[in-house]
Amino acid sequence: MRVAHGPAQLPPTMLQAVARRLVAAVPGLKNLPRPVRFASPLLLRQHGMRRGAPAFSSTSSLLESLNGAYDADQIQVLQGLEPVRKRPGMYIGSTGQRGLHHLIYEILDNAIDEVQGGHASQIWLEMDLASGWVRVRDDGRGIPTDLHPATGKSALETVLTVLHAGGKFGGEASGYAVSGGLHGVGLSVVNALSAHLAISVWRGGVRHAQRYARGVPLAPLAPAQGPGDEAPGGPRLTPEAELPQAAPSGGTREEGPPDGGQAGPPRRGTDVRFRYDDAIFAAGAAFDPDTIRARLRELAFLNSGVTIHFRARPAKGGDAPWEALHYSGGLQEYVKYLNRSKTAMHEPISFSKKVDGVTVNIALQWCSDSFSDNILGFVNSVKTVDGGTHIDGFKSALTRIVNTLGRKSKALKEGDPNLQGDYVREGLGAVITVQVPSPEFEGQTKTRLGNPEVRRVVDGVVAGEAAAALEEQPGTLAAVVSKALQAARAADAAKKARELVRRKSALVRSTLPGKLADCVSGDRDACEIFIVEGDSAGGSAKQARDRGTQAILPLRGKILNVERKDDAKLYKNTELSNLIVALGLGVKGAEDGGGALRYGKIILLTDADVDGAHIRTLLLTFLYRYQPSLFEQGHVFVGVPPLYRLDAGRSKHYCYDDEELAQRTRELKPGSYHIQRFKGLGEMMPEQLWATTMDPARRTLRRLSVADAAAASDMFGMLMGDKPALRRALIEKHAAGLQLEELDV
Repeated sequence: MRVAHGPAQLPPTMLQAVARRLVAAVPGLKNLPRPVRFASPLLLRQHGMRRGAPAFSSTSSLLESLNGAYDADQIQVLQGLEPVRKRPGMYIGSTGQRGLHHLIYEILDNAIDEVQGGHASQIWLEMDLASGWVRVRDDGRGIPTDLHPATGKSALETVLTVLHAGGKFGGEASGYAVSGGLHGVGLSVVNALSAHLAISVWRGGVRHAQRYARGVPLAPLAPAQGPGDEAPGGPRLTPEAELPQAAPSGGTREEGPPDGGQAGPPRRGTDVRFRYDDAIFAAGAAFDPDTIRARLRELAFLNSGVTIHFRARPAKGGDAPWEALHYSGGLQEYVKYLNRSKTAMHEPISFSKKVDGVTVNIALQWCSDSFSDNILGFVNSVKTVDGGTHIDGFKSALTRIVNTLGRKSKALKEGDPNLQGDYVREGLGAVITVQVPSPEFEGQTKTRLGNPEVRRVVDGVVAGEAAAALEEQPGTLAAVVSKALQAARAADAAKKARELVRRKSALVRSTLPGKLADCVSGDRDACEIFIVEGDSAGGSAKQARDRGTQAILPLRGKILNVERKDDAKLYKNTELSNLIVALGLGVKGAEDGGGALRYGKIILLTDADVDGAHIRTLLLTFLYRYQPSLFEQGHVFVGVPPLYRLDAGRSKHYCYDDEELAQRTRELKPGSYHIQRFKGLGEMMPEQLWATTMDPARRTLRRLSVADAAAASDMFGMLMGDKPALRRALIEKHAAGLQLEELDV
C-alpha cells in the first residue's frame, strides 16, 4: 500500500476483494444490474451505491457508504401523539389484553381521582364486547373546557392531544391534592391508541362535545345539544337518560333503569367513549369483563363512598343487567372478602392515620387454615402489584411488634429466637392503602412505589396503631403468636425434608425419578417436559417425543392438594418430591428455581375428561403455591390434544372442539365419515400424538400467565380449599351459561 497525503489509498486488487465480500454479506448488493467487478471507486458510484458522493478514498469511507450515512437527517423527532402510536408498550405495558385493560384503567383512574377529591360519588362503566366500544362516565367536576393560555386550544383538547398535560402535577397550580394520575399522559394515550373517541363534558350545566380519530380532533370543541346519545358507540350503549341511579346499601346486585325521579345522572361530569385501534393491538386481543369487574370491586372497596355501575354486553349479542358495586364497610369489608374461603381467627383490625401529609389506611386479619399471606398494596387507589416502600414499612413494623408483644406477654420464651417475618405473616390477609401527594412510581404502569419517606410513615403508624390494637385483644395476640410458632416448627421440619431434596438435586441425573424419560440436550431454553397422566399416556408420549429436547414424566394418579397442607407434608410426599427434583424447582419460593430450573417449557398434558381437569388443577395449584415466578416468567403451558379424529374416505382431520367437528361434518354426507372420540392420550398412537400435540411446528400450546396475583390466589383458595359452599356458589353463578348436555361426566 502506498502512502499519500490524507487517507490511505486502496489498490484495485484489495478494493475488489473488499467489494466481493460486501456483495456476499450485505443483502441487496447482489441485486445490482450486472455482475459487480469493482476495479475502482468510480464503479461503486456508477452503480448507485452513493449517488452524488465523491469517489471512495479509504476503507472507512467505503464501509460508511455501503452501511448508509448516519448524520442529523437520521435523527427523528416525533411530534404530538406519534410517540404513543410508535411505541405503545412504553405507555400501556403491552399491545395484548393487558394493554387493552390499561386503556380502561387510565380513564377509570381519572374518575376515581374525582371521587377521592370529594367531587364525585358515582361512576358508570359499560363495555360492548361485540363492537369493542367502552364507555366511562362520572358525575365529577368535568374536565375544564376554557381556553388554555399555553396551547391556544381548549383545556379539554389540550389534555387529549398533548403528552404531559394535566392537572395532577402537584403544587398550588394542581387541581388535585392526591391522585393516581401523575404524568399527564393517561387520557392522551387512550386517545392516541383509539380508532375513535368521543368525549362529552358538562360544565355549568352545558354539555361540550368533541370527537377524535386516532388522536386527531375531527372538529373543534363546541357546546352540544341533547344528552350525548348521538355520540358514536353503536346502539348497544345505554342512552344517557337510562343510566342507573339507585345505589345499593352494600355489596353487589343487579339493577335496572331508575324508577321515577330524575332521568339519568346529573348534568355534570365527564363521559368518555372509545374504541381501540385494531392496527395497534395484537390480533385476537379482547377485553375480559371478569378482570375489569375485579378491578372495579377493588376500587369500590377502597372508596366506600362511591357506587360503581358496571355492564358488559356479551360478544354474541343479547343484553346484560347492570351491576352496582358499593361497599360501605371499606377496608374491613375488603379483608373479609379476601378471606372468605378461609377460617378467620378474629375480626379485622383496621386503623387510619395521617402523618406528614401521607394518609395511611390499613385492615388486617389472620386465618387459621391458611399457610401463605395475601397482602395488597394501593397508592392513591392505584394497585401496586410489585409492592414498594409502603409494603416494606408494613412488613418490618408488623414483625417487630409481634415479637415485642409476644415476649411481653410471655408467649415467646426468653431463650426462643425472634420469629421471622414469614412466620408472623403466615395466614395473614391485609390491605394497605396510602394517599401520597407526590408518589414516585416506577414507570407509567405504576406497579411499585419508590418514595422512601412513605416507608418511615407506614412503619410508624403500624408500630403504634397495630400494637395498640393487639394489646387490647390479648386473645388475638396469643393466637397470632401461636400460629407463628407453629409456622416456625413446620418450617424447621420442612427444612429437613428440603435438605433431602437438595441432596437428590445435587446428584442431578443419577437421582432423577425412575419414570422420567429425560431429553439429551443440556440447553434449558430449548428443552421442554411433558407431565402426563398415567403410564398409558406416558408410554405413547415417550414413543412420540423428540428425544433431543422433549422429556416425559408420567404421574401416578392424583397428586397431593397443597392448598390444604403445610410445607413439611409437601416435601415428604414422594410424587411431589420427584416432581421438584425432575423440574429442578429448588426450594419453595425461589425465583426461576434458584437458577436450577431444567426446562424452558413445563407442559401439562392431561386427558380431556373430569379426572384430567382435576389433575391439571392440582398441578397448577402446586406450581403456583410452590413457585409463582414460573408463571410470571412464562414457563408454564397447557397442551391442547384433539378431541376427535374425523375419517372421510382417504382423508382424516383432527378436531379440537365440538364447534370444529360440527363445521367439518356439515360439509360431508351422512354415513360417509367416521368419528373417533379421544377420551385419553393413551388411546392415541404415537404418530397421532406427535402430529397433533407434540410437534412444535403443528401443536397448540396455551401459555399460562397471572395478570392479577391476588385474584389468582383467591381463586386457588376457593377451588382447592376446604369450604365447599364457596365452590357451590361459584357453580351456581355460572350455571346459567352452561349446556348440561355438553358436560363430560
